[in-house]
Amino acid sequence: MFTGCDFDTKDAFWHAKNVLVKDSVIKGEYLAWYCENVTFENCTIIGTQPLCYCRGLKLIGCRMYGTDLSFERSQVEAEILTPVDSIKNPREGFIRVPAVGEIIRDDPLSAGEIIVTG
Repeated sequence: MFTGCDFDTKDAFWHAKNVLVKDSVIKGEYLAWYCENVTFENCTIIGTQPLCYCRGLKLIGCRMYGTDLSFERSQVEAEILTPVDSIKNPREGFIRVPAVGEIIRDDPLSAGEIIVTG
């Protein structure tokens, strides 16, 4: 478990399993690709192409900035407090977000629900 951390990195949490990150800032490209059972709670996520190819991914009360092409082919349950630049082909689950700049659906297996609340 990580609490109150400030990560400035590239490729953080790749292939991570069973990790909880709380009250932290994670800045960098390609966050948590191929992770399994990773939860971000009350975190700020900054950077391109985060959270792709994940299984059992959870975001609870998180903020996302400069995050394009997010959630590609991921199994995700996300409650996001800020607009997201773009969401691409979430595989399963749901993403609840106040606004999305672009939703990309060019994969026939993309069945994840995107709920825009704003």
